[in-house]
Amino acid sequence: MPRQTSHQIVAKDADGPKKPAKPRDPVASGERDAAHNRMASHNYFLLEKFEAGVALRGTEVKSIREGQANLKDSYGLIQNGEAFLLNVHIGPYSHGNIANHDATRTRKLLLHRDEVRKLLQKTQIKGHTLIPTRLYFRNGRVKCELAVAKGKQDWDKRETEKRREADRETRAAINANKHKMGR
Repeated sequence: MPRQTSHQIVAKDADGPKKPAKPRDPVASGERDAAHNRMASHNYFLLEKFEAGVALRGTEVKSIREGQANLKDSYGLIQNGEAFLLNVHIGPYSHGNIANHDATRTRKLLLHRDEVRKLLQKTQIKGHTLIPTRLYFRNGRVKCELAVAKGKQDWDKRETEKRREADRETRAAINANKHKMGR
């Protein structure tokens, strides 16, 4: 007579048990910006935007994925037919070694020759400059959004703030009215 067992044998799928998909980092997958220059729209009128690749070292890319990039006080420069990004602070990689990168080194922007020529023409106008507005990933590569910008005067900043405050108040009034009507 065969021996009886107290447990049942469970049949498994050919693939094995299904594992839940591991969520990717939103910065690395391109769903969220790696760095954003919030003061750019406050201090400048952003006239036209361009997308440029950035020539980086390996530890710099890893630091950007960790969220250690800062665009404050950074700007673009065109010299000898090439575009460069200055004063972008990318912190040292946490698992780096002695070969880690310099935090604020000058980085080359990867643009087509026609785009560089167009940017040069636009920045030669008095009061216009190149400002990086955000760093983000696209298809695993770091991209920089550059804006041709014109500096704001203090009264321009006050006017923008008044307009923003008025918009905020109208949105609040509309939402309050919606909630009042819903009851």
